[in-house]
Amino acid sequence: MGSTVDDHDENFWLFGYGSLIWKPPPHFDKRIPGWVDGYVRRFWQASEDHRGTPEAPGRVVTLIERSHWDTLGDHHHDAPKSVWGVAYHIKPAKVAEVKKDLDIREINGYSIHFAPFQPADGSAEIKTLVYIGTPDNEQFVGVQDPQELAAHIHKSEGPSGLNKEYLLNLDKALCELDAVADSHIHDLADRVRALDGPSHADPRSPAFHRNTSTREAEEFEKTA
Repeated sequence: MGSTVDDHDENFWLFGYGSLIWKPPPHFDKRIPGWVDGYVRRFWQASEDHRGTPEAPGRVVTLIERSHWDTLGDHHHDAPKSVWGVAYHIKPAKVAEVKKDLDIREINGYSIHFAPFQPADGSAEIKTLVYIGTPDNEQFVGVQDPQELAAHIHKSEGPSGLNKEYLLNLDKALCELDAVADSHIHDLADRVRALDGPSHADPRSPAFHRNTSTREAEEFEKTA
């Protein structure tokens, strides 16, 4: 689990690699794109509280240590060397509040870990807190057939909305970061878009980017 968190830490950084990329925490004053090494991102965590229900869990992402992932026989997709995402610096006076909110948001199988984060601009490495659903948690589902997983995501829904929205928003957010391609995420998104029909745009296409509003960027600023 690593070291504990000081509720008044003046240098509290949080790494987001899933919904935190496009649905940021409150009270941040810096948002930096970049990556962590040594992990693989996969849609292998069941979600009973946000993108599914206890009776019909959805699927969300977690991180698996690369050394463990190598033993799992996941031959469906390659895994990039680095997991791209964003690091958020939380205002010191709000660390305890944000930490409490995140513990609730990430309660379904996730635990606290720490990982060195490399900013994309080449600045100094940052120690970040990260929530991970490790392979020994009850919600970890392991290796999934891509088409079956895409179909499961396509049909699932929970209190936070449609499971496919989580996937498609993540795919879009990674494209907007100009991140190194994550074939697992993008392949699943393509499969879900195919299930939705040909009218659903790929975020890599010029047409998608022409129609993308700046509203999301403005919302990031408003939360600071």
